[in-house]
Amino acid sequence: MDLPNVTRLGHYGISPRITRVLLALVVLCTMGMAGRPSVEQGGKIRVVTSIPDLADFTRRIGGNLVLVESLAKGMEDPHGVPMKPSFVPKLNRADALVVMGLQNEHAWLDALVEVARNPKILRGNPGFINCSVNISPKQIPPVLSRKEGDLHPLGNPHFNLDPVEAKLMAETIAEGLSRLYPPGRPVFESNLDTFNMHIDQKLKEWLHLAKPLRGVKFVSYHQDTIYFAERFGLKEMGQIEIKPGIPPTQGHLVSLVTMMKKNGVKVVLREPYFGKRLPRWVASQTGAKVATFLIMVGGSPGVTTYEELIEFNIQSILNIVNGE
Repeated sequence: MDLPNVTRLGHYGISPRITRVLLALVVLCTMGMAGRPSVEQGGKIRVVTSIPDLADFTRRIGGNLVLVESLAKGMEDPHGVPMKPSFVPKLNRADALVVMGLQNEHAWLDALVEVARNPKILRGNPGFINCSVNISPKQIPPVLSRKEGDLHPLGNPHFNLDPVEAKLMAETIAEGLSRLYPPGRPVFESNLDTFNMHIDQKLKEWLHLAKPLRGVKFVSYHQDTIYFAERFGLKEMGQIEIKPGIPPTQGHLVSLVTMMKKNGVKVVLREPYFGKRLPRWVASQTGAKVATFLIMVGGSPGVTTYEELIEFNIQSILNIVNGE
């Protein structure tokens, strides 16, 4: 077996130099910010979200009462979003910060929030909206250890890929917005009802579309597929990474290929930000094919809504299963 070269580099971490630069910039970023009208005065609730999915949900729940912006872009790794000085004033001005939680963003967002010096969005305050509070996490490590990976110590944080969990996330957002602006509660709850009814209808369509995927075995690069897989009946067999955030060794790749051959695994899911080389090599050694699997809204051109995200992933795997 002709093995690829594997570089053991950590994916994540906060540079002390970047933190110092952000601290130096915070004063400049926030100087001269004029006051703005409250919601009662015709203004909007300023909401910053960690990822685009949460921005999509918040716009739909908040309607014309909110102004929403996502820090991460859909093509980026949600665990390792580049820390930009431009994020600081956005966080400083925000009335609310909506996050996935389960430490999904801790490697980059926590330092930015600290630098932004906005008490409204600190953990425990009304403007901090953690969408994991009503989620039952999957794949919780039995032991909290560096050996188990850097990224999922509280369980798998990629629950946005299950439409049923998306409804719970939207409910948490509606409750959070209601805390910030109680007079808007009827609007938020009405929009939540509309969102839930739409997702329920789409889920029926998606489950029908995904029938050929039931029982299909696959491996992915990162441990981010379990919620999607269990909802639509696929069988997760392993990852190219050794553990979340820990790159593969050659020995791990040999074991993975052996397992795939033994179990007839013919699908490799590739998250775009991890690159093509290793997924293609694994597929070439096992007779499998590679399907693109998006983690967030915006992960591919034209995927601008949550519905388009789910449909893209279903169709991407279907194309392989159907031999297209």
